[in-house]
Amino acid sequence: MLRFVGLMLFCFASSSSAKPQAGHITAAEAKNHIGDTTTVCGNVVSTHFAARTKGSPTFLNLDEPYPKQIFTILIWGSDRPKFGDPETKYGNKKVCVTGLIKDYKGVPEVIVEQPSQIEILK
Repeated sequence: MLRFVGLMLFCFASSSSAKPQAGHITAAEAKNHIGDTTTVCGNVVSTHFAARTKGSPTFLNLDEPYPKQIFTILIWGSDRPKFGDPETKYGNKKVCVTGLIKDYKGVPEVIVEQPSQIEILK
């Protein structure tokens, strides 16, 4: 019985690191959830702080890098100080972001205002 419980815990831990948790969606699935407030999980594969662009946005792209990104986390410059250095903090990490999914020129995105909206997974 103890062996069975150990095996079940191992399987659960392995599967939870490989895909989003229940109720969460992948970056690729986000395009089907425009207008929904939900949690999207993926790997931050490219980042960009556009300091000279209006609004000084920071872009964190999940699973596919710019210019072929499939999902973007957007942090406006006015909120950036709350996040420290988001390129370093989130770059090359698996994250989940919670918020309203919007469409921006065919690419789903979540605009975050608080660091609590982004969870770094282990």
